[in-house]
Amino acid sequence: MKPAFTKFFSVGVLLCAAFGAAASDDYPSRPIKWVVPFTPGGAMDSMARTLGEKLGQNMGQPIVIENRPGAGGTIGSSMVAKSDPDGYTMMIVSIGHAVNPALYPKLSYDAVKSFEPVSLVGIVPNVLVAHADAKFNNVKELIAQAKAAPGKLTYASAGTGTTIHLAAELFNTTAGVDLLHVPYKGSAPAVTDLLGKQVDVMFDSVSSAKPHIDSGRLKALAVTTSKRSSVLPKVPTVAEAGLKGYELNGWYAVFVPAGTPRPIVNRLNSEIVKALKQPDVVKRFTQLGAEPVGSSPEELAKYLKTETTRWAEVVRTRNITAE
Repeated sequence: MKPAFTKFFSVGVLLCAAFGAAASDDYPSRPIKWVVPFTPGGAMDSMARTLGEKLGQNMGQPIVIENRPGAGGTIGSSMVAKSDPDGYTMMIVSIGHAVNPALYPKLSYDAVKSFEPVSLVGIVPNVLVAHADAKFNNVKELIAQAKAAPGKLTYASAGTGTTIHLAAELFNTTAGVDLLHVPYKGSAPAVTDLLGKQVDVMFDSVSSAKPHIDSGRLKALAVTTSKRSSVLPKVPTVAEAGLKGYELNGWYAVFVPAGTPRPIVNRLNSEIVKALKQPDVVKRFTQLGAEPVGSSPEELAKYLKTETTRWAEVVRTRNITAE
């Protein structure tokens, strides 16, 4: 590199750094847009609104929730990837963010490189449930029956690529069985048919399944996470119930566009982690069946890479395609 160019390049870098520092000194100076890539009313939307209220109070600027649903969350993510990296656009995503690159090979963004990780915000366990008249009462009996009659037992999901679907396909892979997928357009109709005994099992969210478990209309066999759920403390994990190596954490996390100045990322991380410890936030997350979980940006970056690799293998092995 020529000396003159080197000097010019160095000055440019310093100017960019100075601009980033100056921009972050008075951050935020206007409202922050928080993109939720799914419809209002779900767990993700509720988490964003709960945290957004706290962030708005603590940061002195309103957090404006903008729902951009469609294509498994990729429409909202694509919008954020193209937004200015100035700290005024952020998004919340779920485990689907790590799965979508395998489901949608022609994405307009890179799930890892197009975003700066901010923090994990929550883990939502799924619970393996069966209708009340199922002839199995635990995970080992389910696996034994599934192996005795491959492709006969069915599981409901809220659609291809959803956490409910992925949990079941991971179960198929880990247990070496072939539960038959019956996809629905959302969790509600899937639960309705499970209660009606039209399908055999489902890996539903804890918050959705708990009322039916309490009423005795559904049998809880196991939760998908590595630790038991505080919402269903008597229900074992899938691993505890006999399927070693199985673990699915239905995680939610916050990202901003790639190139967002580090001081801004750190400020958002600090505010989110602080909010997650507030009693009213913990209470609301618990109502959603979620465990509040904060992290550093570095921890989230490492976790996303691991999850992206893991689910690409599951999608390939099980030949899962987007609807």
